[in-house]
Amino acid sequence: MSAAAGTPPEGGGDRPWQSYHTAYTNAKAGMEGVDKEKVQKVIYEMSKGSKYFENEQRKEAVTKQKIEHLRAQCAALTDNDISHFQKVAEKKMLELEASRDLSKIWLHTDMDAFYAAVETLENPSLKGKPLAVGSMSMIATASYEARKFGVRAAMPGFIGCKLCPGLVFVRPNFERYTHYSELTRKVFQRYDPNFIATSLDEAYLNITNVCIERGITGEEVATELRSAIYQETGLTCSAGVAPNRMIAKVCSDINKPNGQFILPNDREAVLTFVSTLPIRKIGGIGKVTEQMLRQVLGISTCQEMLQKAAFLCALFSEGSADFFLSVGLGLGGTETPEQRQRKSISCERTFAATNDSSLLFEKLDSLAENLTDDLQKEGLKGKTLTLKLKTADFEVRTRAVTTRNYINSKEDILVYATKLLKAEMPLSLRLMGLRMSQLHDEKDDPSTSTQKTLDIFFRSSNGVSTDQQDFFLHDESCFIPEQRSFGNHSNEAVISKPLGGTKLDDVSSSAKVAPAEKLNEPDNLISPKAVASSSKPDQQSWIDGYICSICGFELPPGFEEERLEHSDFHLAETLQQEEAVDGTRHISNESRLADRERPCSTTPTPKKKLKSSKEGKHIPIDAFFTKCNKNL
Repeated sequence: MSAAAGTPPEGGGDRPWQSYHTAYTNAKAGMEGVDKEKVQKVIYEMSKGSKYFENEQRKEAVTKQKIEHLRAQCAALTDNDISHFQKVAEKKMLELEASRDLSKIWLHTDMDAFYAAVETLENPSLKGKPLAVGSMSMIATASYEARKFGVRAAMPGFIGCKLCPGLVFVRPNFERYTHYSELTRKVFQRYDPNFIATSLDEAYLNITNVCIERGITGEEVATELRSAIYQETGLTCSAGVAPNRMIAKVCSDINKPNGQFILPNDREAVLTFVSTLPIRKIGGIGKVTEQMLRQVLGISTCQEMLQKAAFLCALFSEGSADFFLSVGLGLGGTETPEQRQRKSISCERTFAATNDSSLLFEKLDSLAENLTDDLQKEGLKGKTLTLKLKTADFEVRTRAVTTRNYINSKEDILVYATKLLKAEMPLSLRLMGLRMSQLHDEKDDPSTSTQKTLDIFFRSSNGVSTDQQDFFLHDESCFIPEQRSFGNHSNEAVISKPLGGTKLDDVSSSAKVAPAEKLNEPDNLISPKAVASSSKPDQQSWIDGYICSICGFELPPGFEEERLEHSDFHLAETLQQEEAVDGTRHISNESRLADRERPCSTTPTPKKKLKSSKEGKHIPIDAFFTKCNKNL
């Protein structure tokens, strides 16, 4: 078992930076000849004592706990356990091998230092200079000249300046990058109309049909496509061609920049390729997973996944084990995923930490505008708006509000986002983001329906103005705190399950509605007081500080005006119920008086012809309340 445990974690000793691993120390294309230890030391010295450093230490402590837990599980495995899981692993590998598909040819294309390349194209004086797109707080992209010094994306600009004193900074221009991205996508359309764009500068193309129809190889398609992109945009890109998407992405990174790598559709070629491939090169295996696999099982290459297959099946979930074994076999997706409606649309920005409220609301305004543009471009509206905040201490918070209507305008988004942000003030932030979920096609927006819901009808019949109705539809919202799951949250779920442990059956008998057929009996009529007793406005309160005790809607403390109007809504609802009951009594009394005054006759009174037997048994609801209001 000790052999399976692998190597111990690297110690700090008199060189503590050697054990300091962050996203900044992970090499990217163009950083192959960089002195990694020198870069690591600079990052350590400049980060030490900062909020980021403290946050990295906290995350590292959690990772170490996970590693120790896995080691304990590994040490507890008996020979019988290992034998059992070896059989399980062998069966899984046979099933996975049977699914191998070598009939498809996939191409992955990745633009070279995209943002930096666009800025250099627009401003030729930047050519050949170490360039960073971003700011002193965060670098979005570094040119290949800057990468030679260890500067890379996701690195703070002040660390980049320390590594490369001559570093030139350019502010990001996303409109410009989007324009060039659209030009590249027009080229992709020629080779695969169903290409999969994963970002502004990356895409997967299934070029199988192009190769067959034109009788050319994947290598020829890659060369032709890269040339077409350069002619269309003036920018270079790198490409990888392989039997599946996972391997194609790895291949596109091999000969960067402005190069390509082709892996034949041959099983032995694939297995040979992945045998020495570092696991970190695989999409889906990040810093934490790499540490766990390496420090617990001694796995550093894809082939070693197969050698430790029994331990992978014993220590990880079935889904994770299947993924690891697929990586070891060089298997990946080969079918074009079905196009599904997006589940969410989001945008976020990183900036220098600030507690300036005016600046924060200015950034929120910009985010709302970006989110609006993305929603309207896709023809979508949403109901759940989530505000993501990362504080100066690197604490991540999420706050969400669910609206009654589907929205996608900047004004609507900003109303809710502003209130969510105000509820968290004062605070210092370094990142802010907005996400819209519960998406719906704009042309199918149910809020445009002419059919009235029952609560809207009650309000309109009670003389509630149009503006008030708009508030009830638009501003009666459900707040979801950070620690509550909002993936499957719905207002209906809240209302159907009364809070505080109260059951629907526990309502007092005086508040229960009498059966419809007995409404004309005076003893069974409900008094207005009885109706109001179940929802008196003075009984309305906020459970746990944000949950309405009557209907279950959730509003955070920062939504004071909405809370008052929400209470007024319950008051109006109660009054309407009272008027409805009074109207029922009037109709019932008039009916009895009419029966008494009607002369007895053996000849039946002619009746109007009914459209159907069902319609003859009930008064239409609009007519009922019209008559009710007249009697009042």
